[in-house]
Amino acid sequence: MTVNYNVTALAPMVRVGTLPMRLLALDYGADVVYCEELIDLKMVQCQRVVNDVLQTVDFVAPDDRVMFRTCEREKDRVVFQMGTADPDRALAVARLVEKDVAAVDVNMGCPKEYSTKGGMGAALLSDPEKIEAILKKLVTGVSIPVTCKIRILPSLQETVSLVQRIEKTGVAAVAVHGRFKEERPRHPVHCDYIQAVARAVSIPVIANGGSLDLVKTNADVAEFRAACGASSVMLARAAMWNASVFSSRGPLPVETVMEDYLRYAIRYDNNAFNTKYCLCQMLRDKVESVLGKQVQAAQTNAEISEAYGLQAFYQQTQDELQARRDASQGGGQPERPVMDGDVTTMAVRFERREYPPQITPKMFLLEWSRKEKLEQPQYDTVQRSQDRSFQSTVTVAGRKYRSSLWEKSKKFAEQASAIVCLRTLGVPEGRIGEGESGLVCKRKREGRADGPAGADRRKRPHVASVLEETQSNGGPGAV
Repeated sequence: MTVNYNVTALAPMVRVGTLPMRLLALDYGADVVYCEELIDLKMVQCQRVVNDVLQTVDFVAPDDRVMFRTCEREKDRVVFQMGTADPDRALAVARLVEKDVAAVDVNMGCPKEYSTKGGMGAALLSDPEKIEAILKKLVTGVSIPVTCKIRILPSLQETVSLVQRIEKTGVAAVAVHGRFKEERPRHPVHCDYIQAVARAVSIPVIANGGSLDLVKTNADVAEFRAACGASSVMLARAAMWNASVFSSRGPLPVETVMEDYLRYAIRYDNNAFNTKYCLCQMLRDKVESVLGKQVQAAQTNAEISEAYGLQAFYQQTQDELQARRDASQGGGQPERPVMDGDVTTMAVRFERREYPPQITPKMFLLEWSRKEKLEQPQYDTVQRSQDRSFQSTVTVAGRKYRSSLWEKSKKFAEQASAIVCLRTLGVPEGRIGEGESGLVCKRKREGRADGPAGADRRKRPHVASVLEETQSNGGPGAV
C-alpha cells in the first residue's frame, strides 16, 4: 500500500473493526480500513491458516480462537494495528501478517487499561525512546509500510516534538487523535494541535477525533480535514454508527446499513456476540425497540438473521459453505473404516433426509447399547474455530468412533459419529428402506408394527463377537 494524501480511513475500534465492518466500509467508499488493536503477546502465538471454506486467511491462537481474519478483497487496503511495548515481539507479529495486509500500525493512543497496563497504547507516549526502538525495528524489518497512531500530549510543543521524532524513524504516516489521553469522546477535538503537527512534518498526517460534532455526513469529511490541515481523515464512531458516512451519495438508512453488515457477518461466519455488539451500536437509541430486543436475545447468527428477515440468505450461505466444506474434505471418499490412532473413522455425513421423521442413528445406537447391556454411548464434541464446524467422537464398549468429515452443528456431528459406530459394528442405523430392526424406541415408533423381537435378536450380532472379529481381522478396515 502506498500511503497517499486525501485518504479517508476506518479507524481501529475494539470489537468493531472485524472483517464484516471493514468490508462494509470499503463498499461504502473508505480508502483504507484498520483492524481492531490486537495484542502482540496473543498474536505472536498464532498460526497462519488458509481457510478454504470461508476463503479467508485466519490467524489462529493455540486455543483455536481466530484472532485475526482477512480476505483477498481487503488485502491492499487493510492496516493491521497491534498493541505492543516490545520491539522484537512487534517485529515477529509484523512478519507473521505482512503477506496478508497492506501496512502495520502501532497503537500509541489507546488510554484504556487493557492497553496501557502492559506499557502499550497511550503509555508509550511517555517513553519516546521505546517508540523509536519499536518503529525503527519495524521499518527496517518488514517490506510493507509502517505507521502509528498517537494522542496529543499536554502541550502543543511536546506533541510536535514527538511527531518529529516519529517521522525520523521512517514511518509512512502518523494518525493523530486530537484529544489528551485523559479526555474521552464527549470532549471536543483539538484541531489546532493536529494542524500544528501537520505543518511541522512532511509525512502524511491523518486527523482523528471528529465524530462527536464535526463529522456527521460524508460532506463533513473535507471540512474536518481542512480544519486540521491534515492530508487525510480517520473516522471511528461516525462509521460505527452508520458506515455509509464514507459514501459520497449521502448517508443511507441505518436499516439498510445493518442488513448489509449482517450479510457480511453471515458470509464470513462472524462471532455472533461480535455481530450483536456491532448491530447494537448502529441501533443506538433504538436498542430497546422490538428489533433491538430481538437482536439482544439472539444467541446465533441464524437467530440474528431471523430478526432481520434474512433467513433465506442465511440458509443459502450455509448451503454454499457446506458445499465448499465437502469439497475441501474430499466428500467423495469411500465409506470404509480407517484407524486414526485408537479411533475408528469413516468419511460419512449425517443426511437428515435419509432417515424417517424422529428416527436418528443416535437413537439406534442407544437402543442397541441397552439391549447389549452396555454403558450409554458417550459423545465428545469439539468445534473448529476457523469455520465453526463440529466433529464428535463416540465411545461404545471402550472403543472410539468418529467421522473424518466436519459437520455444521453439534447435533449432526454426534449423529455422524453414531453412524460410523453402527456401520463398523454391522448394526442397523435406521435409514429409510433398511427394514424393521426392533431397535427403535417404542415412544418414537408411534404405532409402527414391531417385528418379532426374538428373531431380531438372533439376527443382530452381539458386541463381543463383533469386536472380537474386528480385532482378529487386523482392525476395522477388514470388517
